[in-house]
Amino acid sequence: MTYDLHNTFCFGIAGNFAHHLEQAGENADFVNVTTESENAPKGLFPYYVPGSTRFTGIYPLSHDTIRYPQNLEGNAHLQLEAEVCVLFDVSYANDQVSDLTPKAFAAFNDCSIRKEGAKKISEKKNWGENSKGVSADFLPLTRFERGGEMDPFHIASFVERDGQLHAYGEDSPVLTYNYFYGQLKDWIIDKLNHQTDFGPLEDLAAILREAEYPEKIMISLGATSYTAFGESEFLQPSDKLSVYVYDASQNTLEAVTRHAKGENITLKNASILQQQVI
Repeated sequence: MTYDLHNTFCFGIAGNFAHHLEQAGENADFVNVTTESENAPKGLFPYYVPGSTRFTGIYPLSHDTIRYPQNLEGNAHLQLEAEVCVLFDVSYANDQVSDLTPKAFAAFNDCSIRKEGAKKISEKKNWGENSKGVSADFLPLTRFERGGEMDPFHIASFVERDGQLHAYGEDSPVLTYNYFYGQLKDWIIDKLNHQTDFGPLEDLAAILREAEYPEKIMISLGATSYTAFGESEFLQPSDKLSVYVYDASQNTLEAVTRHAKGENITLKNASILQQQVI
């Protein structure tokens, strides 16, 4: 399934996989952010707000390209962030989000700039067109709960550089997200209604109100931990990026890796994102 996302609000979750923030060097950003438990995500951040006059109003999503930030002259400290994103219909009651109904999910690259001094997470997430990645192929989702379509899925990612393929993120079952399914949905609804403008986080209820309460939102659920290569190597122009959200009951990691190498492998029940840094 394909979706036109130009009118869809897009948010990401910070800190929903163990060790990712430490590896990305972003723990310090959240030192004053209090969470309900030690493993709870740190917060939600907007990276695309249709109609906004701020930088988040620029449509950043691409199926095939990441544009290297030209103003940083080779020092962008850019990293792939391999995630799964979920498209939801939104219900409201008394001007607050009351429910999220799952529609589809896909492979996602929450590509990010690692830069010190950014006041908000969103400042690292959208530097213009082609600064994010989402697969053109969404998979249907009717149950965001145990026993639903997502149970057997894994997230894997790779970077091909100078003809060599490197695993960039650890192959990770979606069931190992810190918060997932009902717990995560309840947390998202709470943050959309009650997250305040504090530290690196933004007042999301105000953003939804100004946007006249959008009917659809897309949430990227958080990036996997990095391999040694992914943690130490920033992206460079000409790198080829791959993110796979694949059914591990029907595909092996070996088959996914061979597909990333360009071999003629057919994967079953998978959402695939392949981009090049330009």
